[in-house]
Amino acid sequence: MQITFTAPSLKGPGALAVAAFEDGLSPLAAEVDKATGGALKRAMGTNRFKGKAGQVLDLLAPAGMAATRVLLLGFGKQSAFDGRAAEKAAASVVGRLLTGAENAVTFAIEPPKGSKLKPGQLAAHLALGAQLRSYTFIKYRTKQRDEHEPTLANVAIGTRDVAGAKRAWEPMRAVAEGVFLARDLVNEPPNVLSPPEFASRAKQLSKLGVKVDVLGEAEMKKLGMGALLGVGQGSERESQLVVMHWNGARSKKDQPVAFVGKGVCFDSGGLSLKTGAGMMGMKGDMGGAAAVTGAMKALASRKARVNAVGVVGLVENMPDGKAQRPDDVVTSMSGQTIEVLNTDAEGRLVLADALWYAQMKFKPKFVVDLATLTGAIMVALGGEHAGVFSNDDKLATRIQDAGKEVGEPVWRLPLNEGYDKMLKSKIADMKNISGTTNAGSIVAAQFLQRFVDKTPWAHLDIAGVAWQDGEQRPLSPGWGVGWGVRILDRLVSDHYEK
Repeated sequence: MQITFTAPSLKGPGALAVAAFEDGLSPLAAEVDKATGGALKRAMGTNRFKGKAGQVLDLLAPAGMAATRVLLLGFGKQSAFDGRAAEKAAASVVGRLLTGAENAVTFAIEPPKGSKLKPGQLAAHLALGAQLRSYTFIKYRTKQRDEHEPTLANVAIGTRDVAGAKRAWEPMRAVAEGVFLARDLVNEPPNVLSPPEFASRAKQLSKLGVKVDVLGEAEMKKLGMGALLGVGQGSERESQLVVMHWNGARSKKDQPVAFVGKGVCFDSGGLSLKTGAGMMGMKGDMGGAAAVTGAMKALASRKARVNAVGVVGLVENMPDGKAQRPDDVVTSMSGQTIEVLNTDAEGRLVLADALWYAQMKFKPKFVVDLATLTGAIMVALGGEHAGVFSNDDKLATRIQDAGKEVGEPVWRLPLNEGYDKMLKSKIADMKNISGTTNAGSIVAAQFLQRFVDKTPWAHLDIAGVAWQDGEQRPLSPGWGVGWGVRILDRLVSDHYEK
């Protein structure tokens, strides 16, 4: 899909999108109403259209207009108009038209009076919403492909500041590319996306200037990564640790930021086998690693002025005769021993070694890990928020603020000694589960904190937000959402670029 920025026009080819608010039509929508002899207002009356946020009125082949259809988009109160609202509105239009008969759409939307958004910024947000909603994953379809093949090829966005729109769009376009990479990785079937294949795709970031190193099992064994290797020992496919470096700061010696991702490319539960229904969708248990890889692509694509490291631990958790057993004790890279009571609590074992490696190797300013870690976080927060746990109030607040800005909200949950005691083992330094059903997400975060060595750290449990079966999030078609790329990029751009 091609996105272009043009001067405001109501005469573009294909569909035309204009704005309405609860207190009336926008000036450009009023022009459309006049040109159609009042057809817009008549249609509003018969369809109970009040200009509320999220409402869409579709007027086909309006007389007096060159457009094939006019889409009137409700934005609610003018005072609530912002970039997020623009993104959602553009996404709703593209979602309607993507696989229909339309080839083109023109957005004729300008900031209302009093809006803090400049025309160029608004245009860029419209472009981002359109781009994110245009994503498809149809590479494996052979029948009925025409029903899923996009027909919408051109999106024109009218603005009084074309140059400003292009400047604002470039970094957003880079972030969208990172989101698409993360979605592709999550959507791939597990027979295709093995740990070595994931590593191979991460290596492609070298074309953007990212240095990519891949550690195999022999190298990880030398480093003492018994926790990570224990998870993957039941799989025929070799576990991998992928390390991505982007050095964009003015000084190559500047302390980096670090992101760590859980990359369980398929999770059967191991010998603590999941149910059949519980196993479906476990190809997405590498959503954290996908987000980290997508974020590294976004930072490199927009030439972010920061040094950043992305570390992803890639494994398969399978029930082979060589698989890890409940009651096994493994030794992590940190030297701490772990009694493995449940082989389905495997993501924390992968992260234990990946977190320690990132800190010891790179001495980062902070480390943020992302993981589809616990079903308990879905019980607590559903699919609306990711859970965030942190040992640093400033970092946690910055992550929360970034999430609000980009529409990837997080909710902070507690850590304290009482929860930590639930990990006490009778024979090792700790066990990997508490043995109760209480506070599962918190206990998992307490486990991870034992592998944090005085570094500012935050853990994002994204099990409830990494994928969706329906269309709950307007910017994301199902299945893989690519959650995490935007929040990490915004965290960096707001606070850590020089």
